[in-house]
Amino acid sequence: MDWFGVIILVSTFIFLLAIGVPIAYSIGISGIFTMFVSMDLLPALTTMAQRMATGLDSFTLLAIPFFILAGQIMNRGGIAIRLIDFAKVLVGRLPGGLAFVNVLANMLFGAISGSAVASASAIGTILNPRMQKEGYDKNFSAAINASSATTGLIIPPSNILIVYSLASGGASISALFIAGYIPGIIMGLFLMVVAAVYAYRKNYPVDEGVSFREGLAKLWDALPSLMLLVVVIGGLIAGYFTATEASAIAVLYSLVLSFIYKEIRWKDLPDIILRTITTTSIVMLLIATSIGLSWIMSYENIPQNVSTGLINISTNPIIVLLIINAILLFVGVFMDMTPAVLIFTPIFLPVVTQQLGMDPVHFGIILIMNLCVGLITPPVGSVLFVGCSVADAKIQSVIKPLLPMFLAMIISLMLVTFIPWLSMWLPGVFGF
Repeated sequence: MDWFGVIILVSTFIFLLAIGVPIAYSIGISGIFTMFVSMDLLPALTTMAQRMATGLDSFTLLAIPFFILAGQIMNRGGIAIRLIDFAKVLVGRLPGGLAFVNVLANMLFGAISGSAVASASAIGTILNPRMQKEGYDKNFSAAINASSATTGLIIPPSNILIVYSLASGGASISALFIAGYIPGIIMGLFLMVVAAVYAYRKNYPVDEGVSFREGLAKLWDALPSLMLLVVVIGGLIAGYFTATEASAIAVLYSLVLSFIYKEIRWKDLPDIILRTITTTSIVMLLIATSIGLSWIMSYENIPQNVSTGLINISTNPIIVLLIINAILLFVGVFMDMTPAVLIFTPIFLPVVTQQLGMDPVHFGIILIMNLCVGLITPPVGSVLFVGCSVADAKIQSVIKPLLPMFLAMIISLMLVTFIPWLSMWLPGVFGF
């Protein structure tokens, strides 16, 4: 077995990251260096450029800028506060009610916006001052906000599931969207258990209740926002439109809703569009270089070498899955989610599908759940940074209350990994 290409790839990539080269450039440069193993400079550069360009030539990828734009509109359009009010009606009277509200609001807003960072920012900005005013520790507030924001990447619609569909070579986006519901809800429920224990030990206050009439009013106010999920997912299931068309509908729906709420004016649109372009440019550059690197790894037989190496370690499916999960958890600590999905999907997908007989949709949910843990883990935990920023908390102080939430997320990950029914039941019900 020739591991020379793997050594060149890994060592170059780690070195570039260590000296502070941005991750997109690190991926591209390490890929080119790996190609030098088997071809000259000019063909290597030409091939990398071609693969980056053709990799972005995909109708499916058009959904990403649309969903990013929809998320930006929702973040400014008054949707978050209405979802928080609705969540307070449902769980506000439980012990430590505001912590439960934080989790549920993040699940709802994250699912609607498809962005963990946007969710942590929007929900945290509104709830953290209220939680601290009622005696909640700001480090706990930051921890529960950051960890629960990641559930929106599993509960659809989710940009990262679209990226996985591309990387997997055709896993159904509709099936992936539907498969994410139960795992995302399980993760949210486990985080609520942690919040309940923490609230009980700290004797946090119970939120004030609301009358039945007021509760109905809050539900009516939040219903248009919640209907976005019904429109997008319902249309996908019924076959009325594709995921890309659904993303455009999400933009139109959220824009109209924000104007109805009178939270966005025409003069706000240029700034929203500029933010969308900036975010989309970063994501697309990561996708382009990662797609180029994926082709290079396939050309150098790196996935086959890794697959053979894993099977040589053990043929026990449980051991193999535990090893894959451990690697992905480690990768998530140091690498952003999008390149991690594009790089490690072609490495591990053949192992789990060919050697273990796992469905690609099931593996996609496992992969995303692993990488969600990395989003709240230093040094690259982007959602953790946002959660600490909006709570005005230091990262080192947030780690302690975050530890039981890590445990809750990993337990939910293990359940989804070894009980395929949790991911595959809903897609089966709808015929995917």
